[in-house]
Amino acid sequence: MEKPPHYGPNRGELWFRLAVSIGGLGLVGAMLAVRGVPSGPALVEVLGIPLALFGGTIAWTARKLIRRDHPEKDD
Repeated sequence: MEKPPHYGPNRGELWFRLAVSIGGLGLVGAMLAVRGVPSGPALVEVLGIPLALFGGTIAWTARKLIRRDHPEKDD
């Protein structure tokens, strides 16, 4: 097994990023429940950008946590 890198976010920061991203998606879902789904170009701004940002961060962070691809501790 490879040694974990000596740089990058540590495990605590990865968990924080994961929680914030899940919370962000939750807020987008709540906004859609209250305001409804927009139409036209606003759909990209309201759904496309947050889904790409939060979804991408969730996927990247979960992959790092599962593979344990983070520094062991803060130095």
